[in-house]
Amino acid sequence: MRAIFVDANDTLAAVTDKLLRAQGLPVGINRNPGIKPDDLPGLLDGAEIMIVDHTAVPTVIAAACKGLKHVVFLGTGARSYMNPEKLAEHGIAVHTIKGYGDTAVAECAFALMWASAKSFGEMDRGMRAGNWLRRDALQLTGKTLGLIGFGGIAAEAARMALGCGMKVIAWNRTPKTHPGVEFVSLEKLLAESHVISLHLLLNDDTKNFLTRERIAAMRPGVILINTARGALVDEAAMLDALRSGHIAHAGLDVFTVEPLPANHPLTTLPNVTLSAHSAFRTPEASDNLIGAALDHCRRIIATGK
Repeated sequence: MRAIFVDANDTLAAVTDKLLRAQGLPVGINRNPGIKPDDLPGLLDGAEIMIVDHTAVPTVIAAACKGLKHVVFLGTGARSYMNPEKLAEHGIAVHTIKGYGDTAVAECAFALMWASAKSFGEMDRGMRAGNWLRRDALQLTGKTLGLIGFGGIAAEAARMALGCGMKVIAWNRTPKTHPGVEFVSLEKLLAESHVISLHLLLNDDTKNFLTRERIAAMRPGVILINTARGALVDEAAMLDALRSGHIAHAGLDVFTVEPLPANHPLTTLPNVTLSAHSAFRTPEASDNLIGAALDHCRRIIATGK
């Protein structure tokens, strides 16, 4: 059996090269992050394992990849790029990777929170245009951070927030406990949080989880942070809330459509801080990610599953 990393950017290709030198696995690297789905059958050329970072894998394309039995997706959000259940009907198993970048993503959420509270992005843009633009800031010490979803990333975000004097509350779909964190109802979290940070997986149950009604139930002037998936939020409702000031600021690393289209409404609003789905992009997270992907390949080659 052999594997091909189909859409490696320079950074991930270098990490894969480095780790492969010590492991000797039959893994090829396609150094073309812009590859199109239609090119996958020819590129794989009978390979049984596809490692994919960000390229869409439509079911009809995967079915045309002769010999393909496994897709190793570099992350947790495979559903944004493929349909695992439909692929399973064609005998193709989808493997995801959890926990590789918990600290990196939590740090991004934390950075977006601070940038949003201090309006750094707006002031930076104004000063580069020659304007001495000053904005009042929100002091975060003593304020309440509400975490929606509580896995490894949220636990890291809680650690950071508690360390700087914030109160941390959380809601999770299944009961949990964590030192220093009060678990509350979703209604209480929405009403009391000065900052809300999303940490849910995207699936059929969580798509548009933050509905217009739930956004309206948020504390007026809330800061919204999303480093999870753009489709967790009703985008039109979020835009309306940003325009009205009900959401004072949004710090967003993820979007319903990626890359974010030019002239998207989010790019026109002064109270939005944007980053390009880059929360996980640290050397430490990349090493963890590729190491886990190669572990999947090793296991599949050894066991066939």
